[in-house]
Amino acid sequence: MMAIEIHPLRNTGEKRIFLTFPWRIYKDDPLWVPPLVPDRAKVIDPKTGAFFKRGEAEFFIAWQNGEPVGTICAGEDHFSNQQRDRQEALFGFFECLPRYEIAEALWDHARQWAGKRGLKTLWGPFNLDYEDSYGILVEGRDRPPVILCGHTPPYYQEFIERYGFEKARGDNIAFSLLADDETPQRRRLRRLADRLRKRGKITVRGADLEHWEQEADHVHNLLNKSLVHLPDHIGWHRDAIRATLRSFLRIADPELVLFAEVEGKVVGWFPGLPNINEWLIHANGLRRPWDYLRLWWHSRKQPECVAIKSVLVLPEYWDTGVALLLFDELERRVIPKGYKWADLSLTSEDNPRTPMLADSFGAKIYKRYRTYRIPV
Repeated sequence: MMAIEIHPLRNTGEKRIFLTFPWRIYKDDPLWVPPLVPDRAKVIDPKTGAFFKRGEAEFFIAWQNGEPVGTICAGEDHFSNQQRDRQEALFGFFECLPRYEIAEALWDHARQWAGKRGLKTLWGPFNLDYEDSYGILVEGRDRPPVILCGHTPPYYQEFIERYGFEKARGDNIAFSLLADDETPQRRRLRRLADRLRKRGKITVRGADLEHWEQEADHVHNLLNKSLVHLPDHIGWHRDAIRATLRSFLRIADPELVLFAEVEGKVVGWFPGLPNINEWLIHANGLRRPWDYLRLWWHSRKQPECVAIKSVLVLPEYWDTGVALLLFDELERRVIPKGYKWADLSLTSEDNPRTPMLADSFGAKIYKRYRTYRIPV
């Protein structure tokens, strides 16, 4: 068998191979939600990808016997490194056939890429995005992932730990919660929320999508102030926030994207989104023209899950009941719309407040993702 060779993308044909390589890994996996190829193409294009406004990246394919056997991206987030005083490279878009020597060659190449740039560590996986489908799935294979969550084969964890990567931070976890699960615990929390409403100090409103750029500014402020206490917190760049929120304008229900205010000041954010992965799992990544028809057909059905992608409260309001009121208000709104369960993801083990809030409502962990780091 010939040696494994790693080459950067050299033409549009190889770019297509890079984007569609995951089908070689997951085509028979019933839990995999194929990424949208047109969207992924924009992410890796320096002209359109939000990451390239703050960093650089290069994309590689592993070849053996003239066939692609794996992919990887190596990059540097200049904005993050400067902000955190780090010399760190990231890797992402990591996929490989189930042979350890392929993974080893890909990570060797990514470390060499980082070393040539004077960087000291490599961490990931992040697909040039710190929120979308990051990490290695280490627990939870009973259902497909929800929107913005990923899926990886079991052997990825084995390979990355065998190579010498170590856990970079607390695991990122996803909780599930039945929408109409009546328990004494939930009833007690509703009574507490009602008392907060009567006091009138905290108000909750839906998103104003007609002025979404102003709402994006609120989210940007909350993200960079509410999570600063977390280890490895990466401050959000304004352009990245706008790019992320813009992609959801078409599907967002403004009644379920909640903001909390105190005396007119936005102090909390609790976004509930329809889990469109229930549609996308049938759309084949929009690789073919007829896939758009399949997506349209399945999008006529109401998703069963509402995905709550963040719980942000300014630190000075952590103990005022803002998070409780947001949680209770969203629950009251999703049940009449026909949602059967709620996903809360992803939150970090290093951020105990969110897991405690989820646990207080009876939510259970159903997926766990892990990021890794290794010296260059």
